[in-house]
Amino acid sequence: MNTQLIVSISREFASGGRAIAKALSKRLDIGYYDRNLLDEIAAEKLGDVEKLRKFDEVPRFFLRRTVRGMSSSAAENVAQIQFDYMTKLADSGEKFVIVGRCADEVLSEYKGLVRIFVLADEESKIDRVVESRDCSRDEARGIIMRHDRSRKAYHNYYCEYKWGDSRGYDITVNSSRLGIEKTTDLLEQYIRMRMEAHKEK
Repeated sequence: MNTQLIVSISREFASGGRAIAKALSKRLDIGYYDRNLLDEIAAEKLGDVEKLRKFDEVPRFFLRRTVRGMSSSAAENVAQIQFDYMTKLADSGEKFVIVGRCADEVLSEYKGLVRIFVLADEESKIDRVVESRDCSRDEARGIIMRHDRSRKAYHNYYCEYKWGDSRGYDITVNSSRLGIEKTTDLLEQYIRMRMEAHKEK
């Protein structure tokens, strides 16, 4: 697989998108970036990943102003640092899977980008949250709504296409239909077919 490959995974909360992304990175033998992107950035220049994490994929854009190209919003500055870092990775020719962080739009000019959106049925998402967080179904429903509301606001602030709009992705898949492993199988096959088609051009 000599052609550069970048796989962006956008996802509803508790849809299994992160598990699918990790599995794809292993199967394709390429890098994986999620919250670990913050660790990479902190190690390179900022030094304190814990302070950054509270602003990761968080839409805190009110009461901000821009001075010399920098915003007074810490969340907005963290977002821009991440976007710049993703672009640097892509410019270097690295192959990787990245979860969230508007990668579907930030990296849209790279020919090797495959943009995926993972959703799931509400009941299966609730089941997953109840199991992982040991909470009631009503609590799980509230957790899902809060996370998805935050992700939607973050994505829609920076991107032309709205979060979850199929026109902004190459493939949108409901992981409830096949389960995590078989959904990963499907997406791996699609990615490999895309890469073969890219080689033939």
